[in-house]
Amino acid sequence: MKWIRIKGLLCAALLAVSAPAWSVDIDKLVNLSQGDFRKLSEDAGAAFSYHPQTPTEPLGIVGFDVGLSLTMSKLANKDVWARASSSSVPDYVPIPTLRANKGLPLGFDVGLMYAKVPGSDVSLWGAEGRWAFIRGGIAAPAVGLRGTYTKVTGVDQLDLNTKGLDISASKGFAMLTPYIGVGRTWVSSTPHVANLGKEDFALNKLFIGAGFNVFLFNMNFEVDQTGDSTAYSLKAGMRF
Repeated sequence: MKWIRIKGLLCAALLAVSAPAWSVDIDKLVNLSQGDFRKLSEDAGAAFSYHPQTPTEPLGIVGFDVGLSLTMSKLANKDVWARASSSSVPDYVPIPTLRANKGLPLGFDVGLMYAKVPGSDVSLWGAEGRWAFIRGGIAAPAVGLRGTYTKVTGVDQLDLNTKGLDISASKGFAMLTPYIGVGRTWVSSTPHVANLGKEDFALNKLFIGAGFNVFLFNMNFEVDQTGDSTAYSLKAGMRF
Protein backbone atom coordinates (compact mmCIF):
# COMPACT_ATOMS: atom_id res chain seq x y z
CA MET A 1 0.00 0.00 0.00
CA LYS A 2 1.16 3.52 -0.78
CA TRP A 3 0.90 4.81 2.82
CA ILE A 4 3.08 1.94 4.05
CA ARG A 5 5.79 2.79 1.50
CA ILE A 6 5.76 6.48 2.47
CA LYS A 7 5.78 5.66 6.17
CA GLY A 8 8.77 3.41 5.50
CA LEU A 9 10.60 6.31 3.87
CA LEU A 10 9.99 8.44 6.96
CA CYS A 11 11.30 5.66 9.22
CA ALA A 12 14.43 5.49 7.07
CA ALA A 13 14.87 9.24 7.49
CA LEU A 14 14.57 8.90 11.26
CA LEU A 15 17.28 6.24 11.24
CA ALA A 16 19.49 8.41 9.06
CA VAL A 17 19.53 11.24 11.58
CA SER A 18 20.62 8.91 14.38
CA ALA A 19 24.25 9.09 13.30
CA PRO A 20 26.67 10.53 15.91
CA ALA A 21 27.18 13.62 13.71
CA TRP A 22 23.74 14.81 14.86
CA SER A 23 24.51 14.37 18.54
CA VAL A 24 23.51 17.23 20.86
CA ASP A 25 24.44 16.81 24.53
CA ILE A 26 24.00 19.60 27.10
CA ASP A 27 26.80 18.80 29.54
CA LYS A 28 29.04 21.89 29.82
CA LEU A 29 26.73 24.63 31.08
CA VAL A 30 29.51 25.79 33.40
CA ASN A 31 31.14 27.37 30.31
CA LEU A 32 28.23 29.81 29.86
CA SER A 33 27.45 33.24 31.24
CA GLN A 34 23.91 34.00 32.40
CA GLY A 35 23.22 35.81 29.12
CA ASP A 36 24.45 32.82 27.14
CA PHE A 37 22.28 30.49 29.22
CA ARG A 38 19.24 32.62 28.40
CA LYS A 39 20.02 32.28 24.66
CA LEU A 40 20.46 28.52 24.96
CA SER A 41 17.20 28.28 26.91
CA GLU A 42 15.35 30.24 24.22
CA ASP A 43 16.57 27.85 21.53
CA ALA A 44 15.79 24.81 23.68
CA GLY A 45 12.37 26.16 24.61
CA ALA A 46 11.53 26.70 20.95
CA ALA A 47 12.84 23.29 19.84
CA PHE A 48 11.25 21.33 22.68
CA SER A 49 7.94 23.17 22.84
CA TYR A 50 4.82 21.43 21.55
CA HIS A 51 4.52 21.44 17.75
CA PRO A 52 0.83 20.77 16.90
CA GLN A 53 1.29 18.82 13.62
CA THR A 54 -2.46 18.39 13.18
CA PRO A 55 -5.33 20.51 11.80
CA THR A 56 -7.80 22.20 14.15
CA GLU A 57 -10.78 20.19 12.92
CA PRO A 58 -11.82 17.84 15.77
CA LEU A 59 -11.39 14.10 15.31
CA GLY A 60 -14.78 13.20 16.77
CA ILE A 61 -15.55 10.69 19.48
CA VAL A 62 -14.27 7.65 17.53
CA GLY A 63 -11.37 9.47 15.82
CA PHE A 64 -7.62 8.82 16.14
CA ASP A 65 -4.51 10.43 14.65
CA VAL A 66 -1.31 8.41 15.19
CA GLY A 67 2.06 8.63 13.48
CA LEU A 68 5.79 9.22 13.37
CA SER A 69 7.19 12.68 12.80
CA LEU A 70 10.53 14.36 12.33
CA THR A 71 11.06 17.96 13.43
CA MET A 72 14.19 19.87 12.43
CA SER A 73 14.58 22.92 14.70
CA LYS A 74 17.16 25.56 13.78
CA LEU A 75 19.52 26.77 16.50
CA ALA A 76 19.55 30.58 16.46
CA ASN A 77 22.54 30.57 18.87
CA LYS A 78 24.70 27.69 17.64
CA ASP A 79 27.89 29.24 19.05
CA VAL A 80 26.40 29.15 22.56
CA TRP A 81 25.39 25.51 22.15
CA ALA A 82 28.91 24.64 20.98
CA ARG A 83 30.30 25.94 24.29
CA ALA A 84 27.63 24.10 26.30
CA SER A 85 28.13 20.72 24.63
CA SER A 86 30.92 18.17 24.40
CA SER A 87 29.47 16.86 21.12
CA SER A 88 29.33 18.21 17.59
CA VAL A 89 26.48 20.72 17.35
CA PRO A 90 24.43 20.81 14.10
CA ASP A 91 22.62 23.81 12.63
CA TYR A 92 19.32 21.99 13.16
CA VAL A 93 18.35 19.72 16.07
CA PRO A 94 16.55 16.59 14.79
CA ILE A 95 13.60 15.51 16.94
CA PRO A 96 11.95 12.23 15.85
CA THR A 97 8.63 11.83 17.63
CA LEU A 98 5.90 9.31 18.29
CA ARG A 99 2.53 11.06 18.41
CA ALA A 100 -1.09 10.09 19.15
CA ASN A 101 -4.27 12.17 19.28
CA LYS A 102 -7.75 11.00 20.33
CA GLY A 103 -11.08 12.64 19.69
CA LEU A 104 -13.54 13.24 22.54
CA PRO A 105 -17.13 14.52 22.63
CA LEU A 106 -18.12 18.18 22.17
CA GLY A 107 -15.19 19.12 19.92
CA PHE A 108 -12.44 18.19 22.39
CA ASP A 109 -9.24 16.33 21.41
CA VAL A 110 -6.30 15.18 23.55
CA GLY A 111 -2.80 14.23 22.45
CA LEU A 112 0.47 12.72 23.69
CA MET A 113 3.97 12.70 22.22
CA TYR A 114 7.39 11.24 23.03
CA ALA A 115 10.72 12.13 21.43
CA LYS A 116 14.42 11.39 21.82
CA VAL A 117 17.18 13.40 20.15
CA PRO A 118 19.40 10.91 18.25
CA GLY A 119 22.89 10.34 19.65
CA SER A 120 22.22 12.22 22.89
CA ASP A 121 20.69 11.79 26.35
CA VAL A 122 17.96 14.35 25.58
CA SER A 123 14.41 12.99 25.56
CA LEU A 124 11.07 14.75 25.66
CA TRP A 125 7.43 14.05 26.40
CA GLY A 126 4.42 16.27 26.00
CA ALA A 127 0.64 16.51 26.04
CA GLU A 128 -2.07 18.71 24.62
CA GLY A 129 -5.74 19.39 25.10
CA ARG A 130 -7.71 21.17 22.38
CA TRP A 131 -11.26 22.45 22.10
CA ALA A 132 -12.69 23.32 18.69
CA PHE A 133 -15.32 25.83 19.76
CA ILE A 134 -16.18 26.18 16.05
CA ARG A 135 -16.12 22.67 14.60
CA GLY A 136 -16.24 23.72 10.97
CA GLY A 137 -18.28 22.46 8.06
CA ILE A 138 -18.69 22.68 4.30
CA ALA A 139 -18.32 26.46 4.26
CA ALA A 140 -16.95 27.32 7.72
CA PRO A 141 -13.44 26.70 9.10
CA ALA A 142 -12.78 24.96 12.38
CA VAL A 143 -11.40 27.27 15.10
CA GLY A 144 -9.97 26.03 18.38
CA LEU A 145 -8.01 26.72 21.55
CA ARG A 146 -5.15 24.45 22.63
CA GLY A 147 -3.17 24.11 25.86
CA THR A 148 0.15 22.23 25.81
CA TYR A 149 2.91 21.01 28.11
CA THR A 150 6.35 19.50 27.40
CA LYS A 151 9.10 18.24 29.70
CA VAL A 152 12.74 17.56 28.81
CA THR A 153 14.36 14.60 30.59
CA GLY A 154 17.73 12.85 30.56
CA VAL A 155 19.86 16.00 31.02
CA ASP A 156 21.68 16.06 34.36
CA GLN A 157 22.62 19.75 34.13
CA LEU A 158 19.22 21.10 33.02
CA ASP A 159 15.53 20.92 33.90
CA LEU A 160 13.36 22.47 31.20
CA ASN A 161 9.63 22.50 30.62
CA THR A 162 7.28 24.53 28.46
CA LYS A 163 3.63 25.48 28.69
CA GLY A 164 1.74 26.79 25.68
CA LEU A 165 -1.55 28.33 24.67
CA ASP A 166 -2.60 28.91 21.06
CA ILE A 167 -5.58 29.56 18.83
CA SER A 168 -5.73 27.98 15.40
CA ALA A 169 -8.02 27.54 12.40
CA SER A 170 -8.22 24.94 9.62
CA LYS A 171 -10.40 24.31 6.58
CA GLY A 172 -10.53 21.10 4.57
CA PHE A 173 -10.52 21.09 0.76
CA ALA A 174 -11.05 17.54 -0.52
CA MET A 175 -7.96 15.58 0.69
CA LEU A 176 -6.02 18.69 1.86
CA THR A 177 -6.56 20.54 5.14
CA PRO A 178 -4.43 23.69 5.63
CA TYR A 179 -4.21 25.25 9.09
CA ILE A 180 -2.64 28.26 10.80
CA GLY A 181 -2.25 29.32 14.41
CA VAL A 182 -0.67 31.81 16.81
CA GLY A 183 0.15 31.47 20.46
CA ARG A 184 2.48 31.97 23.38
CA THR A 185 5.00 29.55 24.91
CA TRP A 186 6.20 29.91 28.51
CA VAL A 187 9.61 28.39 29.20
CA SER A 188 11.05 27.42 32.59
CA SER A 189 14.77 26.54 32.42
CA THR A 190 16.65 25.54 35.58
CA PRO A 191 20.42 24.89 35.41
CA HIS A 192 22.18 22.54 37.83
CA VAL A 193 25.54 24.31 37.88
CA ALA A 194 26.68 26.77 40.52
CA ASN A 195 27.37 29.79 38.30
CA LEU A 196 23.92 30.06 36.62
CA GLY A 197 20.42 30.95 37.73
CA LYS A 198 16.94 29.95 36.58
CA GLU A 199 15.37 31.59 33.51
CA ASP A 200 11.60 32.04 33.12
CA PHE A 201 10.32 33.79 30.01
CA ALA A 202 7.75 33.65 27.21
CA LEU A 203 8.10 33.35 23.43
CA ASN A 204 5.63 34.12 20.66
CA LYS A 205 4.63 31.19 18.43
CA LEU A 206 3.33 31.17 14.85
CA PHE A 207 2.71 27.97 12.91
CA ILE A 208 1.27 27.03 9.55
CA GLY A 209 0.80 23.60 8.06
CA ALA A 210 -1.33 21.24 6.02
CA GLY A 211 -2.61 17.71 6.41
CA PHE A 212 -3.10 15.37 3.45
CA ASN A 213 -5.41 12.36 3.73
CA VAL A 214 -5.94 9.39 1.42
CA PHE A 215 -8.28 6.87 3.07
CA LEU A 216 -6.58 6.14 6.42
CA PHE A 217 -3.15 7.40 5.41
CA ASN A 218 -2.19 10.89 6.58
CA MET A 219 0.78 13.16 5.96
CA ASN A 220 1.28 16.49 7.65
CA PHE A 221 3.82 19.25 6.99
CA GLU A 222 4.30 22.19 9.36
CA VAL A 223 6.50 25.26 9.76
CA ASP A 224 6.75 26.69 13.29
CA GLN A 225 8.36 29.97 14.35
CA THR A 226 8.86 30.17 18.12
CA GLY A 227 10.95 33.11 19.28
CA ASP A 228 13.90 33.39 16.88
CA SER A 229 13.94 29.68 15.96
CA THR A 230 12.23 28.06 12.99
CA ALA A 231 11.26 24.38 12.97
CA TYR A 232 10.14 22.20 10.06
CA SER A 233 8.08 19.07 10.77
CA LEU A 234 6.94 16.15 8.61
CA LYS A 235 4.58 13.50 10.00
CA ALA A 236 3.27 10.27 8.44
CA GLY A 237 0.67 7.98 9.95
CA MET A 238 -3.05 7.24 10.10
CA ARG A 239 -5.96 9.61 10.76
CA PHE A 240 -9.55 8.45 11.00
